[in-house]
Amino acid sequence: MTTTPAAPGRDTKTWRRARLIGSGRVARRSARRHLLALLTLAVLVLAVVLVPLVVRLDEQLVDLRAAGLSPSLAHPFGTDEVGRDVLLRSIYGLRVSLLVGLVAAAVSVSIGGLVGLAAGAAGGPLDRLLMRVVDGVNSMPHLLLGIFIVALFAPSPIAVIVSVVLTHWTTAARIVRSEVLSLRGRPFIDAAISGGSSRLRIIRRHFLPNLAPHLLLATVLMVPHAIWHETALSFLGLGLPAHLASLGNMINDGQRSLLAGDWWSSLFPGLLILTPTLAIYALAQHLRDRANPRRRSELAL
Repeated sequence: MTTTPAAPGRDTKTWRRARLIGSGRVARRSARRHLLALLTLAVLVLAVVLVPLVVRLDEQLVDLRAAGLSPSLAHPFGTDEVGRDVLLRSIYGLRVSLLVGLVAAAVSVSIGGLVGLAAGAAGGPLDRLLMRVVDGVNSMPHLLLGIFIVALFAPSPIAVIVSVVLTHWTTAARIVRSEVLSLRGRPFIDAAISGGSSRLRIIRRHFLPNLAPHLLLATVLMVPHAIWHETALSFLGLGLPAHLASLGNMINDGQRSLLAGDWWSSLFPGLLILTPTLAIYALAQHLRDRANPRRRSELAL
């Protein structure tokens, strides 16, 4: 019994069709994650902006008659051990965390970007010197270094921002330096040098436009790191003052209530740390796929 050979090119067409279908599924799945991440961040941002305008939080308010109430319609997240509303304090704490995270991420990426740009564009001894400084900072545990830095100041948001900036700028420096070294070998850079363009003009006209997507992605990815850094320092009692509404402070206070069965005092603040982190990472993944479409098509194979 003889079999009919497959038509030439048929397997290739089938493979291309399957690749296109897989790429479309990956694109739709990425779009859904992107939309969900944007909606989640929009809800959180609206909450931290609008709620403080409607309800004023009294940091010193204590109502022992409402202490340790479980979640209900009156208190959706329950109350803590001294009767303070956990939902309202969580929103205020999330506002502090987002503000600290955004400012610290922007400043650390700016400093790291300048260092990486100087190292990659100058090369030679300056490049080696700056990279040794980067290696030295990276060799130290970031949390321990952050604890040492905030211990030099009184507990405040500024101290936390300084701690995050001084421990996280090296990531952006390495990213920018690597990209600058890659751009230096491109033909259009050689053409610009041959045409008599100065180094400053090359940086302004060629390096910065190509670095902008990488700096934006680095800033987005730095925000969750800064939030977790601030939360860890506040949990250890070194970040914000203990009486202020901070997610780290609330988790620290709530752990004393866990033995009494008041699980909500720690659970809901912890979820408000995890939720924006996952949403920001999903948004960063979408930005990375937009900047590198080839990576998204490879995931479909």
